[in-house]
This record gives sequence, C-alpha cells and structure tokens, in this order.
Amino acid sequence: MHYFIGLDNGGTTTKAALFDAKGRELGKALVATRSITPMPGFVERDMEEMWEANCAVLRDVLKKTGVDPADVAGVGITGHGKGLYLWGKDDRPARNGIISTDNRAYAYPLRWASDGTEEKVFALSAQHILACQPPALLAWLRDNEPESYHNIRWVFECKDYVRFRLTGKAQAELTDYSGANLLNLHTRAYDPALLALFGLEEIADALPPLCLGADLCGGVTEEAAACCGLLPGTPVIGGMFDINACAIAAGVTDPDMLCMIAGTWSINEYIRREPVTDGTVLMNSLFCLPEYYLIEESSPTSAGNNEWFVRTLLPELRQQAEAQGTSIYEILNEWVGSIPPEEFVPVFLPFVMGSNVHPNARGSFVGLSLSCGREQLARAVYEGIAFGHRWHLEKLLRTREAPPRCIRLAGGAARSAVWAQMFADIMKLPVETVAAGETGALGCAITAAVATGEYPDLDTAVAAMTGVAHRYEPNTAVTGIYDRKYRLYRRTLEQLDGLWDDLQALIEEGT
Repeated sequence: MHYFIGLDNGGTTTKAALFDAKGRELGKALVATRSITPMPGFVERDMEEMWEANCAVLRDVLKKTGVDPADVAGVGITGHGKGLYLWGKDDRPARNGIISTDNRAYAYPLRWASDGTEEKVFALSAQHILACQPPALLAWLRDNEPESYHNIRWVFECKDYVRFRLTGKAQAELTDYSGANLLNLHTRAYDPALLALFGLEEIADALPPLCLGADLCGGVTEEAAACCGLLPGTPVIGGMFDINACAIAAGVTDPDMLCMIAGTWSINEYIRREPVTDGTVLMNSLFCLPEYYLIEESSPTSAGNNEWFVRTLLPELRQQAEAQGTSIYEILNEWVGSIPPEEFVPVFLPFVMGSNVHPNARGSFVGLSLSCGREQLARAVYEGIAFGHRWHLEKLLRTREAPPRCIRLAGGAARSAVWAQMFADIMKLPVETVAAGETGALGCAITAAVATGEYPDLDTAVAAMTGVAHRYEPNTAVTGIYDRKYRLYRRTLEQLDGLWDDLQALIEEGT
C-alpha cells in the first residue's frame, strides 16, 4: 500500500495529513503557528521553531495512523505564498521568517506606484506589487537591516524553505515564485530587468534554481529523517503555492469553476489559458497545470478574522465548549443561524491582519449599540468576511465572458453549513464544498501521487482523489437583502478611506 503525506505551512497552523491513493485522509496532526510581532504591522516566525513544528507533525501523523514510514511513497509541501524566509551565508536562518500578513514595507509599493515602477514591473510579472511580497520586503531589509540583507545565501518562500531542510537542496518551485513578483511571467524565468526595477540586482545569485511542482526534488536526508520520523531517501516533490494546492484538491482543473479559500487569506481564483494583462486583477501566476495561468484576487481578510474574534473576545467560551466536548465553532454557527439575514448587525471590516482597500486600513465594527451582543458580532464577522470575498469576486467576474458554473469553497467557511449557504447567497452563485478536510495537504498529496507514478497525470489523480461534500444553491428570497447590506459595506469603505493614513501616523508616533 502506498501513502502520501501533504505538509501545509499556513499563516496560523502547521499541518501534516496522510492520504491513501484514493484521497482518503487517514490521519492528520497540527500545531499552532506562533507569530512574533515586534512592532505593529510586523509579523514574523522563528525559522528553527518552524522546522521543528514540521518535524513534530510528521512524527505525530505517522504515530497516529500507525503507517510504516517505508510505505510513504512521497511527501509534498505547500505553504502560504508571499512573505520571506532567508537562509544565511553562515548556514543558518539569516533572521526570522516574515509571514504574508506582514505590512512593514507598505510604503514601497506606494512609492513604486507613484514613480512608474509598478507599471514597468507589471509588464514583466503581470502582478501589482504587494507589501508582503519578497521584493518589497527585501527592499525594506536592504534599507533597514543591512546586516541581514548582506548575509543572504538563499531567498526562500515558505514551503521551499521546509523542502530545503528536508532534502538539503535549495530549489524554487515555479508556482510559488511566480506569485512572488520574482519571475517574468511570460518567459517563466528570473529576469534581471525585474530585479533592476526593484533595485535588488545583487540578490540574483540568491534566487534558487527553479523546479516544477511534480518534480522529484530529492530525498529526505539522514539528518532530517532523525528529526521527522520519515525514512532517509523518502521522495520529496516540488510542491505548490497553497492556492494551487487548494484549487487542485477542490477539483479545479478547467476554467468553468472558481475557487474560494476562506483561510488566513481571502483567496479567489480561476484558471485560464492567458493572463489578464490590463491591470484589473491583483495578480496572475503560473498554475500547476502548465497550460493554465491562475487569475487571483486575494487579501489577508478572510477566516483568520474569525480566529481573532474567537481568540480575543470568546476565550472563556472556547474553554467551556472544549470542556463540554463540543466546539466553539458549533456555538458560533448556532448563533449566526439564529439571526435572520434581514436583521441589522454591525458592519464588520475584516482587516485585522491586512486590507484589500487601503494599505493602512484596520479591522472595525461599525454600528455598535447597546442591543448588540456577541451573537450579533459573530454574524457581523461571518457577513463581513463573505462581503470581502464578494469584493474580490466582482473584480474577477469582470475579466470573464461568462460566470463560473459554481464556486468550489475550501477553508474555514466550507466547514460551516450556515456560512457556506451565506457565501452562496451573497455571491449569488452555487457553492460546492469539497470532501477533503485539509485541502492544501491533499493537493500536495495528489501531486506526490503523480510524481511517484501512482497516476499518469494530475487530471487522472484529481478525478480519483477528490470529491464534493455538499452543494448550496443561492436562496433568491435573501439575495436582495444581502445586496443591500453589501452596498452598505462598500459605502462604509468609501467613507473611511480618508481616515487610515492619519490612524497609521498616530500608531507610528506611539512606537
């Protein structure tokens, strides 16, 4: 029997899941990701602690499932895109890793947009520049931490660093680096002209050799095997940008479907044979099916906000729920389901970790009153996150000749029937949730199955290893209500737009 492990390094959790060749999840292990926030807007991760967390979940999933490590045919790795993980010339992490919700470099994309650099960059990378992408973060380090900058041996994305620690080989997987503003999307290669536009020519030699997601990128080293419980030589594949992995696990292999991932980031995407080059979408990147580009609208504005809400405002309720053998999320679903859509709840702007409208926008509840309890706040969070996804969806729909036949939904919202129905009603499109619990890990396991010869190609593997759990049709009786609420949400964004820079100035003065 052959088994496949998917490692998923997200913004809030590190996970390993083990699957058989039919895509059945036999077990998983996870640990919470510890974030380091030395200053407002800074979000980092200890890279040694991160490596140890990956080893811990690998050991744990093998122990839980009882699977012989000799039967693990391959390991695939995914992780959050963007951010920055640097390996130093002294053969150790050059500094803490930087997570994709970091906003320290917000001023660089603004400057590059105003001086014409972004337009020139877009012509090469087909991406607008984000503060959390490697070029902005590298420029910030160059100007603020020269000792770290000049110690760079390798520039890694999240999952490529983990693969490096497993195999000892430095490689850069194509889908991830194509979403990081580091590749010329037309040549599918690094481009000196792109680095020159960012003023980063000197890091060219620190960009690892490129590989594909289904490439066999080495075997687990003796040193890594002693830490993670896998056998030395266990094949490790290139892996994928997490938005590719989730799309594959959701069965998105043609342009007629659209994928939404409600995780730390609000990911909204579909595939097509040509990139969108008129600047109307946030980014194009390379999909793991080589004939397609991935058209993406995204921001750190999704279910991570709900995690913040639970952790910050409901800690004692979470403890009570666990003591009673239930889940805080079941309680939230009951609360939200008990309030009809037509009832007013505050407008929630899901910007606790970042924004899609202004680089300095902050999370907000607008419209609080004495009659507003935790139940109303919970529904406001659900609605606000869904409205944030709709904001991105509308931009994507304008690039298509026809709407998608359905939305495949993954992430936190997909595990809630109340929330999934809300997504269908707000998007006014059918929503299908995927059968897999850990979509990112499954996507990598599917690719590992192809890379090791279990299946001849991704299309065949997807057909064998994925499925749909539930389908939710839009409820036409409430779509009009949500349209009106969404207009209020958009109006709130417009009215607050002039506030955010003054707010940021006050924050910076206080630090």
